[in-house]
Amino acid sequence: MLVNSEAHICHAGIKMFGEKGFRVDEQDFAEFTGMDENSYLGGVAEKYHIPLDLKKDKDRTYRIYTELVRGELRLLDGVNEFINTCRARKLLIALVSSADPIKIKTILYEIDMDTTEFHSIISGIDFASNKPAPDIFFTAARRLGVKPEECLIVEDAINGVLAGIDAGARVLALTTNSPEHELLDADWIFPTLADVDEEVLNW
Repeated sequence: MLVNSEAHICHAGIKMFGEKGFRVDEQDFAEFTGMDENSYLGGVAEKYHIPLDLKKDKDRTYRIYTELVRGELRLLDGVNEFINTCRARKLLIALVSSADPIKIKTILYEIDMDTTEFHSIISGIDFASNKPAPDIFFTAARRLGVKPEECLIVEDAINGVLAGIDAGARVLALTTNSPEHELLDADWIFPTLADVDEEVLNW
């Protein structure tokens, strides 16, 4: 959980659908938060019976997204400190996102974070079943050479929390994107990573 760019991808989706002649709003995307863009855009299209050329329309959405986030993304509170604490403890770190690689690349570029900060980076493009299915977290654990139940997953959306729970991992939920009452199944809930007690890593 590096940045909160949900509003940007939502606005990009709204603009893309607008260019196709259809009006949608932020609430239409809410239930798909945390899912891959195929589901994020496809879910709204299906809801309103909007014809969707998935590759073309998703590419257009990402182009709009890249324009919207230019100079606008900031690391969330406590991210650097949390990563540094994990590294100091010699913990393995994977960046796991439902998004396509282009979105991950754009975010890392905008926040000036190098890929070497992570032992593995996994995008949702290679998964037929993405969050809330646990497949992406099983893959992350395998690439790190650990068991899912040995992992701590940091999430800010209910679909990610459910995926982490189904994977058998411990889940730390942040309320940066979702209200606390939607995240109650997580093991821990904090407003931001800056609020996380270091002892959470001792479980």
